[in-house]
Amino acid sequence: MRKLLIPIIVIVVVGIFTSLFVVEEGSRGIVLRFGKVLRDSQDNPKVYQPGLHFKMPLIDSVKLLDARIQTMNNQADRFVTKETKDLIVDSYVKWKIIDFSRYYLATGDGNRANAERILNSKLSDRLRSEIGQRDIKDLVTDSRGQLMQDVRNALNNGYEDKSTEAPTVVDSTAAPADTLPVDNKLPLVNANSMAELGIQVIDVRIKQINLPTEVSDAIYQRMRAEREAVARRHRSQGQEEAEKIRALADYRVTKTIAEAEREARMTRGSGDATAAKLFADAFSQNPDFYAFIRSLRAYETSFNSGSDVMVLRPDSEFFRYMKSPSVGLKQ
Repeated sequence: MRKLLIPIIVIVVVGIFTSLFVVEEGSRGIVLRFGKVLRDSQDNPKVYQPGLHFKMPLIDSVKLLDARIQTMNNQADRFVTKETKDLIVDSYVKWKIIDFSRYYLATGDGNRANAERILNSKLSDRLRSEIGQRDIKDLVTDSRGQLMQDVRNALNNGYEDKSTEAPTVVDSTAAPADTLPVDNKLPLVNANSMAELGIQVIDVRIKQINLPTEVSDAIYQRMRAEREAVARRHRSQGQEEAEKIRALADYRVTKTIAEAEREARMTRGSGDATAAKLFADAFSQNPDFYAFIRSLRAYETSFNSGSDVMVLRPDSEFFRYMKSPSVGLKQ
């Protein structure tokens, strides 16, 4: 009896542990029985809240889904504005699951990559449509906030698609996620809304708006050419002003020098005239003495070196004062 009791206790303990599962805070659990979502008595899918729960061992499996707000960063893509200008737009999306059963079934076993792939495709379509209705000025001003709000509302509520007939729109926020009647045969919702995936877009944000590389290069080249043209114009104007200032300075220098030379010559002429008058007044009192002084100066100038040779007639007037110093002088 004791030999059978121990295996029975072990089987019971293992069964208890395999029938328990924990849903952590920030998550929701869905129980699958033979691959189908487990339902309650009212035929509503069971979504387990955070806490400790029980399941049938071996035949039930649990899929945990993240109930927190998720962030999807999109790769920068090229869009065309109303002015047919290309822009590179970088954006991201905040979203969360509001219908866990629908999300599990629509994404294929709750695959987040599949959900974000579909969300990214729809977001790209809406951004392309909204940006195509606006020009660049609207995108870089306050109108950008309205654009992001319009994109978010269109993703949540659905938008018109002429290629398919839109079914009746179901407001995904009208009832709690745990009570939405979703099963393997999903009720009709707008195929272009995120309610089709069981998710809700919380926010859409544009991080950056840039011009394509080739357009940016062309704009930079044009701006550089314009700045170089302005620089050349300023440089030529500066050279013109420099030439004017240089010419004015040369004119003033020439004028100042000419005036100075004129004043100098006038002063020199006045001095020479005064000196000549003084000499004339001084030597007019004794002309012979003046002639004698001039001869002495001539002798001094003429005989600077012992090798100097002068050929003159003996009776030349140049040596008259050498013959007799008193000749021609008045006593």
